[in-house]
Amino acid sequence: MICILQRVSEASVKVEGEIVGKIGQGLMVLCGFQPEDDSQSLEKMANKLLKFRVFSDDEDKMNLNIQQINGQFLLVPQFTLAADTAKGNRPSFHTSAPPDTAKQLFEEFVALMNAVYQDCQTGVFGADMKVSLINDGPVTFQLTT
Repeated sequence: MICILQRVSEASVKVEGEIVGKIGQGLMVLCGFQPEDDSQSLEKMANKLLKFRVFSDDEDKMNLNIQQINGQFLLVPQFTLAADTAKGNRPSFHTSAPPDTAKQLFEEFVALMNAVYQDCQTGVFGADMKVSLINDGPVTFQLTT
C-alpha cells in the first residue's frame, strides 16, 4: 500500500459538484493499492497513520500525532500512486491492484480506519473527484507498507 499524506488545515472532495467528504485540521491521505496488498498491509498502514507525528507541539517541533490534536482524516482512493513511471513518457498501471481488488481493499481500509478512529471522511472509489486542500506547512509524506 502506498499513501501520500498531507497535513491540512482543511480539505474536501467533490463528486459531480457535491461535497462527499470534508475535514478541518488533519490529514488528507491519498491511498494507492498494489497487487500484493492484503489485510496485514492495511492494518500496518492504519497503525502508522494513527501514530505518525507530523503536528507541531508547543516548541514548533513535529511531535504530535493526529490523535493528540483531535484531527480528522480524509481518505481518498488514488490508483495512480502505484503506477510504473520508470520508462517512457506515459505511466503504466500494471503495478497497480486491479480495480475490483483495489475497491475491496479501499473499502476494507475505510472500515478499519472507522473502527479505530472516529473522525474519517472519504472520497468515492472510481469517481471523478475534485480534491481541494490547504496544505499546512506544506507538509507532505509518502508512506508505504
